[in-house]
Amino acid sequence: MTGVPASAAGGSGAKPVRGGKLGAAAVNQASLWNIANILTMVRLLLVPGFVLLLFHNGGYDPAWRSFAWAAFAIAMITDLFDGHLARTYNLVTDFGKIADPIADKAIMGAALISLSVLGDLPWWITGVILARELGITLMRFWVIRHAVIPASRGGKLKTLAQGTAAGMYVLMLTGPLATLRFWVMMVAVVLTVVTGLDYVRQAVVLRRRSLAAERAAVGRTAEALQEAAGSPGAGVVSGPGAAGAAGAAGAVADGAGGSGPAVGVAGGANGSGPVIAGGLAGSGSVVGGDAVPVEPVVGARDGAEAER
Repeated sequence: MTGVPASAAGGSGAKPVRGGKLGAAAVNQASLWNIANILTMVRLLLVPGFVLLLFHNGGYDPAWRSFAWAAFAIAMITDLFDGHLARTYNLVTDFGKIADPIADKAIMGAALISLSVLGDLPWWITGVILARELGITLMRFWVIRHAVIPASRGGKLKTLAQGTAAGMYVLMLTGPLATLRFWVMMVAVVLTVVTGLDYVRQAVVLRRRSLAAERAAVGRTAEALQEAAGSPGAGVVSGPGAAGAAGAAGAVADGAGGSGPAVGVAGGANGSGPVIAGGLAGSGSVVGGDAVPVEPVVGARDGAEAER
């Protein structure tokens, strides 16, 4: 529950050199069966095992609750380790991108819902935490085309507080420890709400900036097209020396469509040289009598459409 898919935190899956860093010969895609993905799959398998252990013997057997706590603790620890391994050894797979956040939310959701069903944890706490996690996940999809929201330090503290509090509720604690776990859970709830609001703020800001950049790009493309269009009959003439300029005087002609500026290039000592003419709105340009498409204009137009 770190906010960054553990198995997707890096780029390639080459064998690391000593010291935990990748060598130069890194490949683009890690193997599916890397250590980070294996830990993620173990965490997924621990979810149903944890629930069965927690509800065994009616859900109030201290011994079975201890076994359930052990399964929960292992799941939370694997979350820390697979993220660390993925970042250190640059392991990434499509499976890890999807499975890691699912595993994170599955183990925590299973713990909160099970504890509320047993009556140990108020339902409103479970509702607040799960609503926040689901809402942030949906929000990430909302802004994923524009930007990626990085995991914050507050989000990591939230995850630690949630895991600690839920683990204390899984155990059959009494006396001062039972009071302590309540306040730890309150801290987790506060961090859950505050970091959730901060993620919403980041998402709105990032989306606005991305949309503004897209609009600016479209505007620059439109201006470039207008400048290229120019005025009807305008031309560009080039040639070496005065003789080339004189020879280029007749190089301006209308395009095949009869509209738009013509572009002429002429050169040569006595006005001789190739003549290129054509209109932007016409079907093509004439080079030595052969029609060719006007690729730069079409490419610019397609680029503007892509930006939109």
